[in-house]
Amino acid sequence: MRARFAVASAAIAMAGVFFSAPTASAVTLPSTNTAHHCVRHTTGVCGWTHHQRPKDKYETAKCVDATLSYSRHSQGTCSHHHGVRYWFK
Repeated sequence: MRARFAVASAAIAMAGVFFSAPTASAVTLPSTNTAHHCVRHTTGVCGWTHHQRPKDKYETAKCVDATLSYSRHSQGTCSHHHGVRYWFK
């Protein structure tokens, strides 16, 4: 009986590892851009690889219409400015 219980609880623990939700840190952008690299996004390109520099250390993206974005999350960044042209985080 104890052996079955141990096997069942091990199976439940393994299922929890494989089917757990992604952590919030995977979506959250850093607060400053001192690392000079970009997070992988679906639109826009990395500003650092195209020799672009942010205006200040808190700028996260430059929109297609040349406005600046300071958003903390990538979702919806520059949505009212025709999308992201360059990412800085």
